[in-house]
Amino acid sequence: MIEIMSDSIAQLFDGGFRRTLAASEPLFHTGDRIDQMFLVIEGQIGLIRQTSMGTELRLQAARRGQVVAEASAYSDVYHCDARANANSTICCIPVVTFRSRLNGNQGAADAWAAYLARAVQSARTGAEIRTLRTVAERLDAWLGESRTMPEKGTWTELAAELGVSREALYRELGKRRRGIRAEPSA
Repeated sequence: MIEIMSDSIAQLFDGGFRRTLAASEPLFHTGDRIDQMFLVIEGQIGLIRQTSMGTELRLQAARRGQVVAEASAYSDVYHCDARANANSTICCIPVVTFRSRLNGNQGAADAWAAYLARAVQSARTGAEIRTLRTVAERLDAWLGESRTMPEKGTWTELAAELGVSREALYRELGKRRRGIRAEPSA
């Protein structure tokens, strides 16, 4: 069912133009006017917001088949920055075309509503995971969402998703490799 919904979402981008971004290349910046919607074809696009304390907050890591900054379909300006986390290819269509296609196709509108609901659920799960005290608890909760450990070269992305430093994640993974488990906290 999710695959069918992904096809419905992808069809909203039919006829769009493709754009490639190099790793670390920006797609848009906070305050930029929204005139395009973006679908990731290959690679990964990250949404980032800087806190008042200078901490970089990761809001989304859009991968193949995902829409970048879903809420931008209903805003005038971006409220965060977006940049390629890896060499990436995206498909772009004007936001007015995107909205028109939703308005003219009930099936696409339903698929979009379901897509947005899943995005909200994912954001809530991520927020819940980041409230846990220890790296071990966060990693266990993340894995408990039917996820498997990503490949070694992408652990920095996992650390960002968990809201921990990569060094703290590496220490936890090292403990697990050695068979050391943290004691439950009281």
